[in-house]
Amino acid sequence: MTKQLISRIFQKRVLSLIQASSGSRSQFAAEIGIDRSALSQLLAEEAVRLPRADTLIRIAQRHNVSVDWLLGLTEAASAMSVRTTELADNPEYYNIPLLTRWHAEARGTKIRYVPYHLPDILRLPEVVAWELGPEHDDEAIAAIARSLDYSREPGTDMEICLSIQVVTGLVEGTFPWDGLPVSTRRAQLEHMIEHVEALYPSLRVFLFDGRRHHTVPYTIFGTQRMAIYAGSQYIVVNDQVTILQMQRHFDDLIRHSVKQSHDVACWLRQLVLTMENH
Repeated sequence: MTKQLISRIFQKRVLSLIQASSGSRSQFAAEIGIDRSALSQLLAEEAVRLPRADTLIRIAQRHNVSVDWLLGLTEAASAMSVRTTELADNPEYYNIPLLTRWHAEARGTKIRYVPYHLPDILRLPEVVAWELGPEHDDEAIAAIARSLDYSREPGTDMEICLSIQVVTGLVEGTFPWDGLPVSTRRAQLEHMIEHVEALYPSLRVFLFDGRRHHTVPYTIFGTQRMAIYAGSQYIVVNDQVTILQMQRHFDDLIRHSVKQSHDVACWLRQLVLTMENH
């Protein structure tokens, strides 16, 4: 390959890493130890240059990719020949220590989250109690509810894509919310409104039509890890090619959302009014 072609591939792949992490060129440059202006020069359309070897290595180490992948010498992004898919146990439904660690390791990067039902960060303790069932005492439920704030670490940039049918089901009391008292469902919606507004724009919620766009519940932690929720286990992937593919899947959910993040709180208020009128 010519140096010009290698340079173009390098630019494209670095841009994909920037988008997959914080989306900020300044932050990306700081993380790999170069100036913002130096990064701009490397990514300039007319540029035919590559960074120094130590900069290449820092990019690869920081984002868990290989130097060969950055230079277009391989299509496999993984930096090491290790197992890229594993299972992590989730026997207690909320594996708080595991989730806390994953969120901490992804601090400063973008987290993309498709929840199973409601996002952890937006759940009321009463809803947690109802989901866990009567076998859990009040103290355990309160501890779990407090611990769900793991996803509100300072500097967290989180996008959530949620099926609109989950929310309308909460309003109507249909599956999976059948049996949950209307007062609790209303309080849950009001809780969501409060937090969606208070945490915007570091937290952005998008609502997609689950009848048209199907997905499994998963979370992408920057460029390092993706975890697919599978009930009593998580399927954990750290293969960069797969993670980038799932990032594109997530972006597609956002593009097809029926409610964009700046409209969600207002729409939820309208739903609360319909509940008060019945």
